[in-house]
Amino acid sequence: MSRILVHLATGPENPTRGALAFLVARTAAAAGHDVSMFLAGDGVGYLRDATMDAAHGIGTGSVREHWSALTDAGVVVYASGMSSKARALDASGVGDKAIEFVPPERLVELMTEADTVITY
Repeated sequence: MSRILVHLATGPENPTRGALAFLVARTAAAAGHDVSMFLAGDGVGYLRDATMDAAHGIGTGSVREHWSALTDAGVVVYASGMSSKARALDASGVGDKAIEFVPPERLVELMTEADTVITY
Protein backbone atom coordinates (compact mmCIF):
# COMPACT_ATOMS: atom_id res chain seq x y z
CA MET A 1 0.00 0.00 0.00
CA SER A 2 1.00 3.63 -0.47
CA ARG A 3 2.04 6.36 1.90
CA ILE A 4 -0.42 9.22 1.46
CA LEU A 5 -0.23 12.73 2.88
CA VAL A 6 -3.41 14.80 2.88
CA HIS A 7 -2.55 18.49 3.31
CA LEU A 8 -5.46 20.77 4.24
CA ALA A 9 -4.92 24.53 4.12
CA THR A 10 -8.52 25.50 3.34
CA GLY A 11 -10.47 26.70 6.36
CA PRO A 12 -14.02 26.39 7.60
CA GLU A 13 -15.19 29.06 5.17
CA ASN A 14 -15.31 26.20 2.63
CA PRO A 15 -16.66 23.20 4.57
CA THR A 16 -17.22 21.11 1.44
CA ARG A 17 -13.54 21.25 0.52
CA GLY A 18 -12.47 20.76 4.14
CA ALA A 19 -14.75 17.76 4.63
CA LEU A 20 -13.48 16.32 1.35
CA ALA A 21 -9.91 16.33 2.68
CA PHE A 22 -11.01 14.45 5.80
CA LEU A 23 -13.13 12.06 3.71
CA VAL A 24 -10.26 11.23 1.35
CA ALA A 25 -7.91 10.62 4.30
CA ARG A 26 -10.54 8.42 5.94
CA THR A 27 -11.17 6.46 2.74
CA ALA A 28 -7.46 5.91 2.10
CA ALA A 29 -6.92 4.71 5.67
CA ALA A 30 -9.88 2.33 5.40
CA ALA A 31 -8.32 0.90 2.23
CA GLY A 32 -5.15 0.10 4.17
CA HIS A 33 -2.90 2.94 3.05
CA ASP A 34 -0.44 4.59 5.45
CA VAL A 35 -2.09 7.99 5.82
CA SER A 36 -0.94 11.19 7.50
CA MET A 37 -2.85 14.45 7.57
CA PHE A 38 -1.33 17.93 7.90
CA LEU A 39 -3.48 20.96 8.73
CA ALA A 40 -2.00 24.35 7.91
CA GLY A 41 -3.13 27.91 7.38
CA ASP A 42 -6.86 28.32 7.88
CA GLY A 43 -7.20 24.51 7.94
CA VAL A 44 -6.18 24.45 11.60
CA GLY A 45 -9.55 26.05 12.36
CA TYR A 46 -11.13 22.61 12.07
CA LEU A 47 -9.39 21.64 15.30
CA ARG A 48 -11.85 23.70 17.33
CA ASP A 49 -14.63 21.43 18.61
CA ALA A 50 -17.43 23.81 17.66
CA THR A 51 -16.08 24.16 14.13
CA MET A 52 -15.54 20.43 13.72
CA ASP A 53 -19.08 19.73 14.90
CA ALA A 54 -20.62 22.35 12.59
CA ALA A 55 -18.64 21.56 9.43
CA HIS A 56 -20.59 19.47 6.92
CA GLY A 57 -19.69 19.43 3.26
CA ILE A 58 -22.20 19.21 0.45
CA GLY A 59 -21.85 15.58 -0.56
CA THR A 60 -18.67 15.14 1.49
CA GLY A 61 -20.12 14.48 4.93
CA SER A 62 -19.41 15.50 8.49
CA VAL A 63 -15.92 16.56 9.52
CA ARG A 64 -16.58 15.21 13.03
CA GLU A 65 -17.54 11.75 11.67
CA HIS A 66 -14.47 11.67 9.43
CA TRP A 67 -12.28 12.79 12.34
CA SER A 68 -13.60 9.97 14.54
CA ALA A 69 -12.88 7.40 11.83
CA LEU A 70 -9.35 8.78 11.37
CA THR A 71 -8.73 8.61 15.09
CA ASP A 72 -10.03 5.04 15.24
CA ALA A 73 -7.74 4.11 12.34
CA GLY A 74 -4.69 5.58 14.11
CA VAL A 75 -4.02 8.22 11.47
CA VAL A 76 -1.45 10.74 12.67
CA VAL A 77 -2.67 14.32 12.32
CA TYR A 78 -0.18 17.15 12.33
CA ALA A 79 -0.93 20.85 12.65
CA SER A 80 1.28 23.73 11.66
CA GLY A 81 2.60 25.21 14.87
CA MET A 82 2.94 28.63 13.24
CA SER A 83 -0.59 28.61 11.79
CA SER A 84 -2.01 27.37 15.08
CA LYS A 85 -0.19 29.99 17.13
CA ALA A 86 -1.37 32.75 14.79
CA ARG A 87 -4.96 31.58 15.41
CA ALA A 88 -4.56 31.17 19.18
CA LEU A 89 -4.71 27.36 19.01
CA ASP A 90 -2.57 25.09 21.13
CA ALA A 91 -2.96 21.74 22.88
CA SER A 92 -5.29 23.28 25.47
CA GLY A 93 -7.57 24.64 22.75
CA VAL A 94 -8.18 21.42 20.83
CA GLY A 95 -9.79 19.30 23.52
CA ASP A 96 -8.82 15.65 23.65
CA LYS A 97 -7.59 15.48 20.05
CA ALA A 98 -4.21 13.84 19.50
CA ILE A 99 -2.48 16.49 17.41
CA GLU A 100 1.21 17.03 16.83
CA PHE A 101 2.00 20.75 16.50
CA VAL A 102 5.05 20.94 14.24
CA PRO A 103 7.18 23.40 12.24
CA PRO A 104 7.19 23.71 8.42
CA GLU A 105 10.23 21.46 8.21
CA ARG A 106 8.07 18.52 9.30
CA LEU A 107 5.65 19.19 6.44
CA VAL A 108 8.55 19.07 3.98
CA GLU A 109 9.72 15.76 5.49
CA LEU A 110 6.23 14.29 5.22
CA MET A 111 5.94 15.44 1.61
CA THR A 112 9.24 13.87 0.60
CA GLU A 113 8.43 10.60 2.41
CA ALA A 114 4.96 10.23 0.85
CA ASP A 115 4.20 8.41 -2.37
CA THR A 116 1.27 10.75 -2.96
CA VAL A 117 0.49 14.23 -1.61
CA ILE A 118 -3.05 15.57 -1.94
CA THR A 119 -3.68 19.23 -1.10
CA TYR A 120 -7.01 20.84 -0.37
